[in-house]
Amino acid sequence: MRITVRNARFQQLQTLLTNRTKRGRAGEFLVQGVRPITMAVEHGWQVRTLLHETDRRLSSWAQDLLQATGAETIAMAPDLLAELAEKDAGASELLAVVAMPADDLDRVPVGPSFLGVVFDRPTQPGNVGAVVRSADAFGADGLVVTGHAADPYDPKSVRASTGSLFALPVVRAAAHHEVLEWVGRHRAAGTPVTVVATDEDGDAAPADVDLTGPVLLAVGNETAGLSKGWREAADVTVAIPMAGSASSLNASNAASIVLYEAHRQRLARA
Repeated sequence: MRITVRNARFQQLQTLLTNRTKRGRAGEFLVQGVRPITMAVEHGWQVRTLLHETDRRLSSWAQDLLQATGAETIAMAPDLLAELAEKDAGASELLAVVAMPADDLDRVPVGPSFLGVVFDRPTQPGNVGAVVRSADAFGADGLVVTGHAADPYDPKSVRASTGSLFALPVVRAAAHHEVLEWVGRHRAAGTPVTVVATDEDGDAAPADVDLTGPVLLAVGNETAGLSKGWREAADVTVAIPMAGSASSLNASNAASIVLYEAHRQRLARA
């Protein structure tokens, strides 16, 4: 297929970039960049369509992907592809349309060394992607985004994750009680998951809390913090010691610090 004008197919692809509702109905999203697309393929995500510029000589990487994925291929006018990539013409060799996985909490593995993250009602897609990246870097098993929240499949979130979205299970849950029921099932099955919340009025510093067992770290909204439901569900609440004039940390920074501390403790115990 070739697309050289703003036809119906182009407009459909454009909605994946700009319209969360239509993106969700289609069950697919746009991915750009060598590393993210490669990771999507390596981790078994379904690549439905690959887009490339008309008449451009493709690299061996791009040619191999076109052959290996079996995806629909669309050659697109350079200015139209650049619009979808939100970059200058010629900057992106390939764009991929990738299918969203199911929002099933059981995609997140829970065992004796479980480390999971809940991001409660985040408002900024870039922060969601940043937490995905940190969770992947520090060995977490998955991320759950709860409540009325930014979309993990928003282009800003996908870019901020730098490919980690495809290596780490990310699940959306409508409300905290769904996640707590899931935690309860694992507790009943013998995995003593501890819910650790972050809050500026927390009871202890992360370094003073044992984070080596099964832990679900709950991080709150960028402005309002954690919801009442998560505050009440927490087994322990930690506060990150700070100096200077800053009153608080960015939510993704706070998550990264506690995830690092959990990783440090686990390495020390090993």
